[in-house]
Amino acid sequence: MTFQSPSQFPARGAPEPVAFHRTELSVILSVYGRMVAAGEWRDYGISCLRDVAIFSVFRRTAEHPLYRIEKRPRLRNRQGQYAVIGMDGQVLKRGHDLRTVLRVLERKLIRAVE
Repeated sequence: MTFQSPSQFPARGAPEPVAFHRTELSVILSVYGRMVAAGEWRDYGISCLRDVAIFSVFRRTAEHPLYRIEKRPRLRNRQGQYAVIGMDGQVLKRGHDLRTVLRVLERKLIRAVE
């Protein structure tokens, strides 16, 4: 009689969660660092779900996120897999290139000097 231990790998039918790649995170954290230095943002959270990866930005820890940066690979061939979503749920920018999508957030750093 042969005994086999249970497999440590997920079942074939179970999809792996969507996650940000290291290069994507470096671009996001670059913008995040500049906004923290400007005093606009203070905290972040990362969620890796089955259909979407979310980078949430907070002004304070106990609040709702100011912005959500989402990666949805299913939309890769349509509108683009990256999106920046505001606090009210409105899509501020969507596209195929993460850097161009994040430019919408960098505009918040530009202020008139009096």
